Amino acid sequence: MSKDKLELASAERRNFLKLAGTGGFTAAMVAGGAGVLWSSQAVAQTASEEREREAAADHIMTIATAYVLGASRSYPIMQLDLKENIQNATNGKVYVRLAPAGQLGAGGALVEKVQTGTIQAAQHSISNFAPFAAATDLINLPYLCGSNQRFTNLVSSDAWKSQVHPKVEAAGFKPLFYVVIDPRVVAVRKGGAGAVLSPSDMAGVKFRVPGSAMLQQYYRMVGANPTPIAWGETPSAIAQGVADALDPSVGALFVFGFKDMLSHVTFTQAVPDSQVYSCNLEWFNSLPGDVQEGIEFASEITSQQNLAKVPAARSYAMSELVKSGVEFHSLSEDQLAEWQAAGGYQRSEWDSFKAELAGSMDNFAALEEAAGTMGRYYVHDA
Repeated sequence: MSKDKLELASAERRNFLKLAGTGGFTAAMVAGGAGVLWSSQAVAQTASEEREREAAADHIMTIATAYVLGASRSYPIMQLDLKENIQNATNGKVYVRLAPAGQLGAGGALVEKVQTGTIQAAQHSISNFAPFAAATDLINLPYLCGSNQRFTNLVSSDAWKSQVHPKVEAAGFKPLFYVVIDPRVVAVRKGGAGAVLSPSDMAGVKFRVPGSAMLQQYYRMVGANPTPIAWGETPSAIAQGVADALDPSVGALFVFGFKDMLSHVTFTQAVPDSQVYSCNLEWFNSLPGDVQEGIEFASEITSQQNLAKVPAARSYAMSELVKSGVEFHSLSEDQLAEWQAAGGYQRSEWDSFKAELAGSMDNFAALEEAAGTMGRYYVHDA
């Protein structure tokens, strides 16, 4: 590293520690996200602005995530945007404290903290939401809403809001907005089975799956050997060959450091690797009406920013994986139809899930129609 770069890194670290050490952690995060930690003057200005905003606010809203602030470059989680939008749309009545990078936990731990009111809001996957609000697990039915557009159609539809949201609210949550990341993929380790283009290529593949019974059933139906492995243990499992393949989105594969472990990635578009920002419903309902409206409008703004960001984030993640030798494979309509025929939601094996999660087959039919009906929002698909 050159002398100039060393000095720059030293200044950034010094300013970050100075801010964080004086209780201005959110200010340090904002300065880092804006790329101004190298400038003591800019850092001081950011810290001053954050102190003024916090002092002037009527309400403090802690939003926790599992991701570092810079992750949106390849994984469009949009946490800085959400903070800024909430503060502005409420005319400064709400100040948002960010807790990024898993400071307060990740996944189900964050969902639980929102439910108990320990924090006001958090980002987490819909799969981690499902144990608390089971109806949201409908998104994991293969090929119901695997593509970005079908997912967006579904979660923005009247059918979803009228059928699913009351069940989510009954568990103590208010969904702020759903985050489109991209569909899950089939990612094969280096030294593994080679490119997976059809279900027949999955024979004997030890496929890492999370605890989701639905995902385990799907990968069994398409010919793999589902291997449940905790997320924290997955990198070593892939590196050591305990598992041959895994299924996060391309952005997640990059963010979590898998780029040097993989050989082939196939876009099968079966299930979305989707996220949601949830809010504690009791806290939200305690706010004045104008503040509630501001938070809802800010969530809408951030959702649209997220949709616009998806293809840029994917392109960056893919370019970085290609540098490490990863080959990408997009499937034709006929090839995708083969996957859907083998494991798609239309098969009778999924009927019990549909009836249980949607409440009835008629309810499910309404949700299925919503997923296939172009709504207000467009989003790019891989």
